[in-house]
Amino acid sequence: MILISVSESSGVCMHKPSSHTTPFLPRVIAWEVTRRCLLNCIHCRAAAHSGSYANELTTEECFTFLDDVKSFSSPIIILTGGEPLLRPDIYEIARYGTKIGLRMVMAPCGMLVDKDVAQKIKDAGIMRVSLSIDGVTAESHDAFRRVEGAFASVMQAIENFKQVGMEFQINTTVTKHNVKDLPKLLEMVIELGAVAYHPFLLVPAGRGKDLADQEISPEEYEKTLTWFYEMRDKVPIQFKPTCAPHYYRIFRQGEKAKGKTVTPESHGLDAMTKGCMGGQSFAFVSHIGKVQICGFLEEEAGDIRKEPFSTIWNTSRLFQEMRDYDRYHGKCGVCEFRKVCGGCRARAFAVSGDYLGEEPFCTYEPVKISQRKK
Repeated sequence: MILISVSESSGVCMHKPSSHTTPFLPRVIAWEVTRRCLLNCIHCRAAAHSGSYANELTTEECFTFLDDVKSFSSPIIILTGGEPLLRPDIYEIARYGTKIGLRMVMAPCGMLVDKDVAQKIKDAGIMRVSLSIDGVTAESHDAFRRVEGAFASVMQAIENFKQVGMEFQINTTVTKHNVKDLPKLLEMVIELGAVAYHPFLLVPAGRGKDLADQEISPEEYEKTLTWFYEMRDKVPIQFKPTCAPHYYRIFRQGEKAKGKTVTPESHGLDAMTKGCMGGQSFAFVSHIGKVQICGFLEEEAGDIRKEPFSTIWNTSRLFQEMRDYDRYHGKCGVCEFRKVCGGCRARAFAVSGDYLGEEPFCTYEPVKISQRKK
């Protein structure tokens, strides 16, 4: 799966939650329209392969899902996978979502994107695509994606999208194999003409469970997120980490050290964005209609074949738990930054088996815990 990360400060705008209804509305939905994939990535949360998968949602079921989403919200819909272009009806789905007023984006792997496909994607109403680059060389990228020629195909796809005028962003999954190359990767992304760069911090799900030796340490994690913050105002494109919720704690700490208070008036949408949005403004829907808080936490919140997504969003026990920060366990439950960070629920579950547990890769000690020690 190649995720697209479209934040509130990106070129694809996101609406604010309604103040006169529920404060929790889906603003981004990552939709795994198919699990079929041409790559064999070592970190894939779905352990996807190129073979067929049974029981994928039909075209009509896809339309029904989009209608239901639109009935109560207007989120960005990420058509992801697997490889979304392996669905023969993908353009039909994209056009339908666009027609009813949803903001449709897509996350192809690049291997199927010739100029004609790039034009078809644009004509279907797709507003942005994301592509992943996980190494500064073909050798390092292809080793991560485990398909020879993957790097070359991404580079060609980028050129094809540029030729048809399609906005694109670049993602990188950060592990020990490329963390030292982040400055070079950032420079490459800018030179390529991307509108945004979103490094993803590895979450140990799917094949990623076997990459424990590739996870950067909590200390390196903190150092890396601090570097992201320091580069924030130095680059000409949108640049923020994903699946790294305590970045928003570091962001506020950094601004406080400069004598600044983070408010919507002073910092715009950066002040309104939080770390883990799972079940609060973000949801994931699988190729067979299972709803989760994100693609990395395989705890089912509901099934859109059994009840409308709107019902699941508003009533799911799992989603309700995600929205009650005071129910979080360990230091996340008492941290003064819990409402802007939240910790990675999937990472907590992967390490401890408790999705309400404390973020295992956070080195910060909350004030309440520090006071207890005195």
